[in-house]
Amino acid sequence: MIIFTKGMPALTRFYRDVLGLRLKSDEPGWKEFDAGGCDIALHNGTSEVGRRPPKLVFFSAEVAKTREALLKRGAKLGKIKSKDGLDLCEGTDPDGNPFQISNRAGK
Repeated sequence: MIIFTKGMPALTRFYRDVLGLRLKSDEPGWKEFDAGGCDIALHNGTSEVGRRPPKLVFFSAEVAKTREALLKRGAKLGKIKSKDGLDLCEGTDPDGNPFQISNRAGK
């Protein structure tokens, strides 16, 4: 996945330092992160995101624990929503791109 940004330093810090993703490639105008099963790349520039932009979803068996750790590192996250054993928490990166922490395991 490529996310276009005019705020490369802030998004780099967010995905590396706040979410804790490993930086795989560090080039001018291009930062690529290992997101476990896929890569997230940041690219200099702008994007016309639609009315409902894509959302990154990160798995965590312990959503509350992960939420607390991310809050301490500066992430902006809402409250945990729980129903029928599913826990999730919504957040946004510094450019306003949505992401979610969820305990829903892919099948």
